[in-house]
Amino acid sequence: MSTASLTVEQTAGSMRTGALRRVFSFPVMLASILVVLATLTVRGRFDDPDMWWHLKTGEVIWTTHTIPATDLFSYTARHQAFVPQEWLSQVLIYGAYRWAGYPGLMLWLCFFTSALLIAGYALCSLYSGNAKVGWAGAMVIWLFASVGYAVRPQMIGYLLLVLELLVIHLGRTRNPRWFFWLPPLFALWINFHASFFLGMGLAGLLFLCSFFNFHLGLLESSRWEPHRQKLLGLALILSAAALFLNPTGPKLVFYPLDFMLHLPINLSAIDEWKPLAMNSARGVGLLIVLACIFLSVIIKRSQLFWEELVLLAAGTWFATHHERMAFVFGILAAPVVSRLLADSWDGYRSEQDRPWPNAVMITASLLIAFWMFPNQRSIAQQTEESSPVKAVEFLKAHHITGNMLNEYIFGGYLIWAAPEHPVFVDGRGDLFEFAGVLAQYGGWATLHDDPNALLDKYKVDFCLLDRNAPMARVMPLLKGWKSVYSDDRSVIFVRTAPAS
Repeated sequence: MSTASLTVEQTAGSMRTGALRRVFSFPVMLASILVVLATLTVRGRFDDPDMWWHLKTGEVIWTTHTIPATDLFSYTARHQAFVPQEWLSQVLIYGAYRWAGYPGLMLWLCFFTSALLIAGYALCSLYSGNAKVGWAGAMVIWLFASVGYAVRPQMIGYLLLVLELLVIHLGRTRNPRWFFWLPPLFALWINFHASFFLGMGLAGLLFLCSFFNFHLGLLESSRWEPHRQKLLGLALILSAAALFLNPTGPKLVFYPLDFMLHLPINLSAIDEWKPLAMNSARGVGLLIVLACIFLSVIIKRSQLFWEELVLLAAGTWFATHHERMAFVFGILAAPVVSRLLADSWDGYRSEQDRPWPNAVMITASLLIAFWMFPNQRSIAQQTEESSPVKAVEFLKAHHITGNMLNEYIFGGYLIWAAPEHPVFVDGRGDLFEFAGVLAQYGGWATLHDDPNALLDKYKVDFCLLDRNAPMARVMPLLKGWKSVYSDDRSVIFVRTAPAS
């Protein structure tokens, strides 16, 4: 064998060995543990009431090849204009269901939860320069993301937020051409989820911070190189233009602003938009994370960067005002925590890696994730516990017809499982507030208004309510109504006398 051939074989062997070492590296092993954590966390979360109307909307888009711009599922807000702000996510959700039914939806959730945690781990590792401490940052994201793990478009939206921060960090610390990944990212983001608006705002804040140059005690800001500033500014201009690459045009771009300014009932009455309870696990966690950050700065005399303080302040404001935005706080705080803890644990060194133990751990992690994945029976049980499955079966078996007044949280499932019964209201709170229905329903459901007034106005023939709802106790007292079905989850009342 010639020397040249031997050299080629040695080079090829070295490349294969290097590839295997990268595949079975310590960081990959830690990422595989995050897959197990993701599976264990969401295996019992097949219960979000909004999942169902997202699924049905995806089916409509998939089968008709058109994106609905008006309400199709209710009789109270029929033909009310509706901005399809999450249409591409809904198509992916329905695609998962079409491929493998309910297990396909659960796999969708496991995949995007894993992707979110792994992307967060990559961001924290690169930002801190320590792949071991970066895993702690991923755990911060895991904790605060627990407010929103569900088969919903927000999972994709917040994954894109992590990727945005990762791109900006790489553009600042490595090649500024990384910034030009932002326009295609936003072109996708606007069609996946309304959090694109938040992403643009945070990118704008980082751009403004790049112009500051000061040193104030332990707070520091370094002005970026002019070349990087210009390229980021150009990338943001292109990103803003990319937002208009959507099927609705300017309406979709400005819809989040419209939501914040003109939908007070959604922001004050719907649970996930209420302020974060500071005595909850996530509320206590937020205080602990902030305390760790500032104690680390004070005790260890670590520098806190100006842009970090700005993002922390924004994330804290979002989370304390709206519980669902704790998700955002975790994503913004995790890299800061990782950087401040970077010197508390020896960093990862590839030359000290042990591929075979890593390979065993990776294999074990994937097998555990597979074993812990919920079976069809478990998913069906979760559906029955959270949705009026038996009540819908009763409606169909007894051919109950007419206008239905349903519990708010049941609306999504009814859209999916009983499309022959247009709903009164469902989780699309923005749509029903614009139509004026949400305020009326809220007054009725909370016993602030005469219950007969709403029932007669909409000529309601039967009500499908949560068994523990206040109105479930009032309905038997109303003249002309009787209970015909009841289980541990729901109750059905039908009208026995014509509406007045």
